[in-house]
Amino acid sequence: MKIHEEHKKKGPEIANVALVVVSTSRFNELQEGAPLSDKTIPLIKELLTDKKSISLVTTEIVPDNKDSILDSLQKLLVNRSIHCVIFSGGTGLTPKDITYETVEPLLEKEITGFGELFRFLSYKEIGASSMLSRATGGKIMDKAVFLLPGSPKAVELAFRELLIPELRHIIYMINKKE
Repeated sequence: MKIHEEHKKKGPEIANVALVVVSTSRFNELQEGAPLSDKTIPLIKELLTDKKSISLVTTEIVPDNKDSILDSLQKLLVNRSIHCVIFSGGTGLTPKDITYETVEPLLEKEITGFGELFRFLSYKEIGASSMLSRATGGKIMDKAVFLLPGSPKAVELAFRELLIPELRHIIYMINKKE
């Protein structure tokens, strides 16, 4: 058996994931009690329905606001049952896209290959527009943290091609005792 396969087996039996959608418009819908137009949370719940290795244990919608993003992150970092925090939204180039600027400086170690592979896979689907994404991943404390675009299709791509196959391995490596 190859070493990365051994590492996957040593990771948690189930990787517990928190998904935070960063969107002021979706947050306002939530606050107003309006029907939610968010498609990311239902899509990922459906995608993970029959997956035994990953569980979506909590979801949240926050506005495009530094304090809201940091409050959500801090709350999830101290939650011992969470292995991975995923932010969807705020990785683009518009003035309101601040998730990257807010979270990336806090990464203790960056998983540069994640962003590279994500943009490569995105390129195969959407072409050169994929270069506009600042998707990245890394670790903060004992948690894997990923920043993804706000597009439900982009989040699905990241889960399907990168996170579902490797998340247990990533968590094992982050928490490996040497």
